[in-house]
Parts: sequence; structure tokens; C-alpha cells
Amino acid sequence: MSGYESAGGAHPKITLYTNHRCPWAHRAHIVLKELNLPYEEVIIDLDKPREPWYLEVNPRGLVPTIKYSNGVLKDEIITESGIVSQFLADERPSHLLPGSHSSPEAPLVRARINFFVDAWFSKCSSFMYPVYKMDSLEEKQEECKKWSAVIEKEIEPLLKDAKPYFGGNDKMTLAEALTAPFILRILASCDDELLPKSFKESLNKLPNFSKWANNVIKQESVTYIWNEEETMKSTKARVQKMKEAAK
Repeated sequence: MSGYESAGGAHPKITLYTNHRCPWAHRAHIVLKELNLPYEEVIIDLDKPREPWYLEVNPRGLVPTIKYSNGVLKDEIITESGIVSQFLADERPSHLLPGSHSSPEAPLVRARINFFVDAWFSKCSSFMYPVYKMDSLEEKQEECKKWSAVIEKEIEPLLKDAKPYFGGNDKMTLAEALTAPFILRILASCDDELLPKSFKESLNKLPNFSKWANNVIKQESVTYIWNEEETMKSTKARVQKMKEAAK
């Protein structure tokens, strides 16, 4: 029984402090959508210093943050995207993530999901902004060859049984919820020339990864807040600022 059901059957009251351009906040949106949990949304402007009221909510000033009440808990503040997503998934066991004791296999399923997410972020994600900041196309192409090789080595084998989602599932799991915002931005960056088109071509040659990724980025839970034009515009501006600061 999930936490909100044990509190009388009503949905929990959730306020999500977010910004639609932020991939980390995007994770929380995906989880909330997949769990069909209603929420109130407060947009935090990331282009200016945080207002004092928000620093009282989250002293780090980051997004996402949720304020959560369920009849037992009241106005609890939870921060950091991975923690927010895990909390929501644990509060309501579902196709995203089984409860720890819901079956003999559940702990292993959870461990496999954690390993996949760790593999992506510890091995693959660190390439993105260094490549963004490179000036020459040739330099970007060479680094993206290395990036593609890492994805082929670390991620491609983990998706061998995707049907079409991680672990042979026919619905999204927490593995997708936590990585989809970054997969979406990588592929959009190739189309927008922030990353070389050849990088997308090399990823499309990875049969497991390409099939999985192309399914993930079409899901409503992934796309419902996605504004590609605005996100790419914001990313380019951020990259330019980083380049100028490095001079």
C-alpha cells in the first residue's frame, strides 16, 4: 500500500519548484507524470539570483524541490533530483520501481536500475559540456567518437533485453526517468549542431541503445514539458558564457 493510500485514499499534496529547461528538474516531472500524481508548479527563474523566499525553501537554490504532504507528513521539503525521484517512486511502488519487499526479485530489479543509472552518469554524462565548449567541428567529432565508444561499452550491453524499456519492461522504469532528460538533450543537440550530426549517426548504429533511446524520447511523460527551441537557445547561451568565462 502506498503512502498516500494509507493516509485515507487521497492523493498527496505536492508543490514542485522547477524550471522546464533544467534536465535535473525534468526528472521529477517524468516521475510525477508516470505516477499520475497531480502537483502545483512554481517556476524558478534560473537566469537570475534566487529570491530570498526560495532560499528559505531550498538553501542551495537548486531545482527541483518538492513540498510534500500526505495526511501523515506535512509540508516536508525534499531536494535534489535523484532523491526527489526516488522518494516519489518509493512512496508509490509501480512500473517505475517495485517496492523493496514486493517480490523476491524486487531488490535485484532495484539494484539493476541503480547500476544502469550509475553507469550512465559515472561513465557517459561527463562528455557533454566539454564537447559543447569545443570550438572546432573536427575536435568535437573526435571527442564524440570516444563518447560513442563509451556508450557502446557501458550502456549498450545493459539494454540487450529492453522490450522496449530497461530490464525487459513494456513501461518506463526509473532507469528511463532519471536518464531520459539527458538522452533527449543529446539528440536535440545533434539536430541543432551543438553536437556533431555524426555523433547521432554513430549512436543510431548501436542497435540496443538506438531502439531504446528512440522509444524513450517519444513518451508523453518525457515530452510534455519539453520545449526544444527554448532549451537549445538557453543551452547555447550558457555555453557561450562558459566559453567567455574561460578566456
